[in-house]
Amino acid sequence: MFRSVRHMIYDLIEWRSQILSGTLPQDELKELKKKVTAKIDYGNRILDLDLVVRDEDGNILDPEQTSTISLFRAHEIASKQVEERLQEEKSQKQNIDINRQAKFAATPSFALFVNLKNVVCKIGEDAEVLMSLYDPLESKFISENYLVRWSSCGLPKDIDRLHNLRAVFTDLGSKDLKREKISFVCQIVRVGRMELRDNNTRKLTSGLRRPFGVAGTSGL
Repeated sequence: MFRSVRHMIYDLIEWRSQILSGTLPQDELKELKKKVTAKIDYGNRILDLDLVVRDEDGNILDPEQTSTISLFRAHEIASKQVEERLQEEKSQKQNIDINRQAKFAATPSFALFVNLKNVVCKIGEDAEVLMSLYDPLESKFISENYLVRWSSCGLPKDIDRLHNLRAVFTDLGSKDLKREKISFVCQIVRVGRMELRDNNTRKLTSGLRRPFGVAGTSGL
């Protein structure tokens, strides 16, 4: 509603500038005034405000100088015009939605290519970096994890894959494209001791997976 009213206000400001410029011919000026009054009446209608009754030139009718029957007929005509405009807007929106759904239905599956350059995070031990796609509205992951094993020295465990950490999230179909928002989530799991400060050899443990950090985009 706010966006619709904002667009209408922008249109009215632009049209008002054209009217005040005094450069329009009389026929164009008359048509522009009709557009202005029609836009105002339409805006009042969607905001549930009172309908202003006007004459053919768009001027507000004076109830002191206009008969009750004339006011009633003018009100009927104005209401009919506004309702027709509302139905036209509704029909256009439905056609856009239908075309969009048809486009999505005919769209083949898409893929998201990810190239991991570096992991800037002071962990202190080996770690696993998991990347996946997440739907925040449904609160669930919609893809499998892309796993990279990261060493404590700040490089991939598989050094042969340095500068070649790439993954492709495939089979993103029309259902995924219609999601309102998709987030790219990166999870870091520390692999090693229970506690980083555990220096007692008798209590020393290894190979334990502990959640360490998470990051994500606001939406794709």
